[in-house]
Order: sequence, then structure tokens, then C-alpha cells
Amino acid sequence: MPAPHRYLVQFNPKQTPHVFTDILIIGAGIAGLRAALEIPPGIDVLVVTKDQIQQSNSTFAQGGIAGVLSPEDRFENHIEDTLTAGAGLCDHQIVEMVVREAPEQIADLIRLGTHFDEEQGQLALTREGGHSHRRIVHALGDATGFEVMRAIIARAKEAPHVTIWDDAFTLDLLTHEGQCVGALVHRSTHGKLLIWAKQTILASGGAGMVYRETTNPPVATGDGMAAAYRAGAELRDMEFMQFHPTVLYVAGSSRFLISEAVRGEGAYLRDKHMDRFMLEVDPRAELAPRDVVAQAIVRCMERTKHPNVYLDLRHLAKTLVRTRFPGIAKVCRGFGLDIASDLIPIRPGAHYMIGGVTVDARGRTTVPGLWAAGEVTSSGLHGANRLASNSLLEGLVFGASCARGAAEVAGAMPDRFIALPLTSRFEPEDGGALDVADMTNSLRSTMVRHMGVIRDGVDLTEASHDVAFWCRYALACEFAHRAGWELQNLLTISRLMMQAALTRQESRGVHFRADFPKRDEAWQKHVVSPPPA
Repeated sequence: MPAPHRYLVQFNPKQTPHVFTDILIIGAGIAGLRAALEIPPGIDVLVVTKDQIQQSNSTFAQGGIAGVLSPEDRFENHIEDTLTAGAGLCDHQIVEMVVREAPEQIADLIRLGTHFDEEQGQLALTREGGHSHRRIVHALGDATGFEVMRAIIARAKEAPHVTIWDDAFTLDLLTHEGQCVGALVHRSTHGKLLIWAKQTILASGGAGMVYRETTNPPVATGDGMAAAYRAGAELRDMEFMQFHPTVLYVAGSSRFLISEAVRGEGAYLRDKHMDRFMLEVDPRAELAPRDVVAQAIVRCMERTKHPNVYLDLRHLAKTLVRTRFPGIAKVCRGFGLDIASDLIPIRPGAHYMIGGVTVDARGRTTVPGLWAAGEVTSSGLHGANRLASNSLLEGLVFGASCARGAAEVAGAMPDRFIALPLTSRFEPEDGGALDVADMTNSLRSTMVRHMGVIRDGVDLTEASHDVAFWCRYALACEFAHRAGWELQNLLTISRLMMQAALTRQESRGVHFRADFPKRDEAWQKHVVSPPPA
């Protein structure tokens, strides 16, 4: 297959407006805004996000943030739980660093104005799948992400050295002589803009929209990962997409997440015959890690020939259920379901991208001048399966770390308001002939069928041929609209995911190959997706 164009669109610095900043942050979720708040005054920060600032995976996070905050718990317990879930691929140094920083990061959020739920004047802690202790702080019952983002968005807007642009689609990262020097951005009110930055922090989130059924908002199209790939950054572990086991499955609803915390509070999983099937799968039953539960649900649906299984909270105190999960209760009520007295139909959905841009302990990528934090990265924290409520924590720790490193470098660099001689020219195919919506739907359906919870080599190979064929002509086009750019990024990410899944000939964590059902210690290593030639 021919190599994709280096840039999605053509541009010429002589004909394109320029913006200069000390640090550019791409993405306004928890990682991006935590980075912005860590950068000291005197260093100019520009944050760009492609939609409204509230639209991010962070805002929609329900469960909470994991941290050792009770006397019964210890750092070693949280570390061990994370390593166990990660199935041999976690970086122990990274896990220990993140876990030990968790209490201070949570305290910082409180200082920034976050109101976590309390019990008798103390932080309320819950337990989720894979955790040995109650260590999850939460807010508004089941709307932790919303409350955390409310607080840090307000603080970021107050910071005089931080500028936030919404409606700013990052088309590509700009590179010169092997270094990242900013980004090419499109705004509907301005058109294309060249943003020149001394240092760039990529915090653009995940890629759940490569699947038809996902808990992610529509903005999660892998734009940052794809841009980093085109810019020459190393990506790794792209086969590891985490599927959340419990996603509301009702005709007419969006695939709404039913938090891990529901099972943490004691909910049961039942099949259509009302059997608690998890009891026979794992001694932890409903509190097993997400990969174990998601695979068990898929096998149960195949065995019973039923399109879903059920969450059962009927044995729990009704007052507890309705006060602890008000958001979930409200959504289910819209479909005539009372979560305290009715069974909730659920099935797995794409939830969190574990693979991504390779970063070190400080958040540096393989491209000088480019840092990255949050779901866009592969940091070594999650291994082959993310432990519940470690994701917001990772965004906080690495967002702050990236900011400190980028600020140190940018602060030592002099101002140079010079546009580098970067030019993108190519002969594009006619993108107007493509039905972008139809191809996007076809891709997302293909990913569900062949790159889902359970995979095999035959299906992966067939799907890879289809995606390669679509890439051949869709990536050769030049689009002038967001849907086209998102399709190109989705295709790029899907192809990398399938290649990595075919390469890893074993089952580990969230990656289950039916033709290689056993874990193989020869594969206790990362699968690297090298940048395009």
C-alpha cells in the first residue's frame, strides 16, 4: 500500500496565518488542562480542542480516581492490583510513580475546587473490579469526570497566561529537521492556521469511535495518535483496546456506560436464564478485571444466543442505589427502567485505548519537542489491561509531568517569531466522490465484527485487507471538512490496531485471540508500530 501523505491537507506558510506560543497543548481533557495549570505564569500556553471544551472522555468518566487514602490500604496493594490487571506488560517503575503520586494529585484537585463525595466528613471511597481495597474517590455519585472537569476548566479559564481555543481541529503536527515545532490547525472562523510552539504537549484522548458500539463521545476519533504517527512518532500496543463490560444496550439509546462502581457496590451479572454466570468464571466473580468480565459476557451471549446479559441491583438497598448512581438512574428512567427494581440490559463496548504514542517517565515521545499525556499515550501504566479508575489518575500525573518538562525547555528557549519553510504539496484524489459517512459506518462495523473482544487470525486478515483497500483511496484524498479528516484518522488507527493484533499471536489482557487462546511468555513484550517510511 502506498505511504499516506505526510500532511492531511496542503498548505503554504506564505499564504497561511501564523500564531506563536511558548507551549501548545492539544486537547482539553484532564491531561491537557492539568498540564496547562502546572505551567507557571510567564510562559504563554495555548490549549486547542476540536469541539467544545466540555467534550472529552474525561468529562464522561463516571467511576472515579484511584488512590491510597485509607489506613487499611497501602501503596503496595494498589501497585500489585495494577500489575496483576496489566498481565505482565506494565512498567513497574511507572506504576509505582503514578500510584505514589495519587494522593497528592487528588488533594490538588480538591484545592482546585473539586467537590468529591464524602461520608461523615471524610472522602467516600468505593471499590471497583480488580481493586483489593476501597480506594476510589468519586463525585456527584456517578459523575466524577463532570465534577473534576468543571473545577479545572474554571481554573484554566482564570489563568491569565492560558488561552483556550475550542472549534480548533488539529490536522497535523508540524515537524522540521526531526523536531516538533507546533501544529497545523483548522478553525471554522479562520480556516487553516500554523501554530508555532517551542514545545508541544499532545493530550488529545483516545479512539473509541473506531467501533460502532463505544462509550466514548463522538470526538474520540484518534486524531492525535494519527497525527503523531504521520509526524514520525513511535506508537505501541495498538492491539490493546479495553472494552467496558457493562454498557447499556437498549434500542434507541446511545451506548451509555454503566459504571464499574455498580458492580463494586455489589451488583450481579445474570444471563437470560437469571444465572450468575461469573461465579463459574473467576473467583472474584463480578469484581474480576474488565478483560475477564467482558470476555465472559461475550461467551455467555454466544452460548445463550441472546444479544445481551443483565445487571441486577434488586438485592441492594433501593435508597443506596438511587443516591449512589443518580446519573445512571436518570438515563435508565428515560427508557422505563428503574435500576433499583429492574434488570438492566448490558453488553461490552469499546471504552479505553491502552495503546498509543510511546512516552517515557516524563512524558517525552520519540520526537523531540513533543510530549504526550493521557489516553493518547502508551506510558507503561496499564500494560495489557487497564485497572479501573487509573485513567484519570494517569492523565493527572503525566499532564503535570509533561508540563514541568516542557516549561523547563520552553523557558530556556528565546522568542523567535519566524515561520519555518514548511510546505505541503501533493496531487490529491477527488474526495468529493466518497460517501464519507457510509465508509465510516462500514469501518466501525468491521472493527466490531473482526477486532472486538474475541478475535482470530482469519477474520483479522480479512478485515485488514478491507481496511487496506479503503486506505488506498481514502488516504489519497484531500478533504475540506472534519468528517473527512476524522475518517482518515480512523482508518489510520484501525489499520495499526489490526496489524498489531495479527502480530501478537497469544491472548493477554484485553487482547484475546481464539486461535491463540493461551498467554505465551515469549510475547511478554510490546508490539511497536514504527512510523511510516
